[in-house]
Amino acid sequence: MPAKRRRGRSNWSWRSRAFRGLVYQVLAAAAVAGLAWFLWSNTLTNMRVRGIQSGFDFLGQQAGFSIGESLFPFDSAESYWKAFGVGLANTLRVALAGIVLATFIGTVVGVGRFSRNLLVRSVCAAYVECFRNIPVLLQLLVWYLVLTEYLPGIGEEWKVGPFFLSKGGLNFPVPIWSPGQAWTVAGLGVGLLLAWAWRRWARRKFEATGIPRSMFWTPLALVVLSILVGWTVGGAPTALDIPVKGEFAVERGGALTPEFLALWLGLSLYTAAFIAEVVRSGIASVAAGQSEAAAALGLDRRLEIRLVLMPQALRVIIPPLTNQYLNLTKNSSLAVAIGYPDVVSIANTAMNQTGRAVECIAIIMAVYLTLSLTTSALMNWYNARVAIKEK
Repeated sequence: MPAKRRRGRSNWSWRSRAFRGLVYQVLAAAAVAGLAWFLWSNTLTNMRVRGIQSGFDFLGQQAGFSIGESLFPFDSAESYWKAFGVGLANTLRVALAGIVLATFIGTVVGVGRFSRNLLVRSVCAAYVECFRNIPVLLQLLVWYLVLTEYLPGIGEEWKVGPFFLSKGGLNFPVPIWSPGQAWTVAGLGVGLLLAWAWRRWARRKFEATGIPRSMFWTPLALVVLSILVGWTVGGAPTALDIPVKGEFAVERGGALTPEFLALWLGLSLYTAAFIAEVVRSGIASVAAGQSEAAAALGLDRRLEIRLVLMPQALRVIIPPLTNQYLNLTKNSSLAVAIGYPDVVSIANTAMNQTGRAVECIAIIMAVYLTLSLTTSALMNWYNARVAIKEK
């Protein structure tokens, strides 16, 4: 008992390495907190001396400006906090759409670098070298120039079925919401769950028997079938808000502005070039013997990549892929150069009107820090899921 007591006391002794480490960490944290407090209080004092107002109370004031593109209604009489909400929604919109498109293009191009067809390999390599070595801001400006200068003007739109494309953007039909549409959404949710369950079952069966089962077409069929069932149960609503050519512009339907299209295409194509190299390096990291083993099993090139190479390459691909997703999200701040109203653009307008520069910059920093940490957490979770478990 005395020995245990002595051991317990020694844990809180300065001779204990763990105790010293804890003390050093507490002191370091206190120093950082003290420095932050000093900088913040000094900044507020200097602003007060110069008669500059500070604080976040301006967020409840009337914004006094309109926003050209918004996912939900916004009026100039509404508050600054709602304006920042519109900017955040626009940032998330282009970031998520860009991640999806960049991942698809980057994966296709990266896999294409291993094609046995010389033309396909050359085109993929040329794409990577071209888009990777041109500054992203220049690419955004080029896309904006193409969409606003070289497309037909308003009144002379290109029409393909129910779609219109012009300098005013892309107009497309959208479903008119009705109570029956809720069943369609529910069918989509059920279909996604069934597709997830199928993929898990198919993966376990493949590991147990070595017989591959459809990991794409069958899950896709389950999702489509579930949507159709939900759509039928809901009364099979078919009402669409179809765009029509008006006297001055295309009216009704949904629309994507030239600013959004330029930002989406520019960021996606630029980031896809880096993702393609990530995918290529990940596949190249798999030992050559794995390809030989797949050939010995009689797998064709498509099944070899999908079932043998890509599952092993993912452990190399995911970490740098996370960096590319973070870069795409942060590069969306360049939207201010082409007039897309993202959170940075809204903050700049609010800063010019209120003079609350520190507060507006702090909001921008908080938004991008939160988005980056959330993306990193999700990708780290996925990386842990796909990691090869040693037995």
